[in-house]
Amino acid sequence: MSDNLLVVINNDKVFQDNNEFFSNNYNLKILPEGLNNYHKVRYIARQSNKKGSHKIDLQDIKVASNIINFIYFIFSTFKIKNSKYLMISVTPYTFISFLLLFLFRKKVFLYLISSGHEEWKYILGSWSVWIYHIMYSIMTSNSSVIINHDRLYKGKNCDLITSSTLDQEWLKNYKKAKLDKIKFLYVGRANPEKGVHEFLKIFEKIKFEAEFSIVGNSKKINGLKNKNIKLIGYISDKQSLIDVYDNHNILILPSFTEAQPHVVEESLARRRPVIIFEDIAHIIKEREGIFVAKRTVDSFSEITEYVIQNYTKIQENIEKNKFPLKQDMLKQISRVIGS
Repeated sequence: MSDNLLVVINNDKVFQDNNEFFSNNYNLKILPEGLNNYHKVRYIARQSNKKGSHKIDLQDIKVASNIINFIYFIFSTFKIKNSKYLMISVTPYTFISFLLLFLFRKKVFLYLISSGHEEWKYILGSWSVWIYHIMYSIMTSNSSVIINHDRLYKGKNCDLITSSTLDQEWLKNYKKAKLDKIKFLYVGRANPEKGVHEFLKIFEKIKFEAEFSIVGNSKKINGLKNKNIKLIGYISDKQSLIDVYDNHNILILPSFTEAQPHVVEESLARRRPVIIFEDIAHIIKEREGIFVAKRTVDSFSEITEYVIQNYTKIQENIEKNKFPLKQDMLKQISRVIGS
């Protein structure tokens, strides 16, 4: 383990309860927490007023209530020699932080975990993309870039890592799927770019009997009258989440933009096929068990019918996949950062 400080800077929000910290973003919980096994990690994040479902097992966390506090926490690390800085994604907060670090000639690593160009387009509109691109260009040109998908960055100073949230528990004690009823599952946020609301319109029009369960922030999904749609809410316990996957037979990922969605790995690890849409066909790579539909009722119904009719064979093919583990990802990032 390195004695040098690694400062992880993130736009995500963290809730502080005395000396305990909580986040709703599991992916951004495991990164500072896991890297602390290889480096002395200090995590700088924004303040949340709502308690998240995932406790972060890390003591050195600075929670900023505003941008002034955020900058102060970063500036306070300058007195520590040989500190390194890991930025998570390109956002206004990380961009301002980067400018400060660049001004003081600090070593910066930028970890791109999703396509900000596409996310900003779907969240804020096409007009906002040029703002993101300016920040993206400045940050990627003046830092060491780490990516989890080769479509996120084409520059020279770049390391491609295999992203994962899996551990050995995900690969044990598989349960055979029950096919007496089609049970779709979605795990994630209900943000516009995730396409959940658009998929609900398709689900309402299908002509076959099925259930659809949503795990995540269901407060953004209102007015549901279909008794076959179930809002489960956040699940923080790993075994409980595994059980939910096991109790369904197809994962739906209706996103308009994705890079390396961990829910796909989770579903495939439990031998459950995945249906996605054309916008994110690039995530398939060489993996078995992922099927692409058009955003129409007919196309989705056709793909669903094929998956159900060939379910046993599809599961056999899924077993051929290689499943990277969370620990492998953390080792790769640590190796890039260097000890």
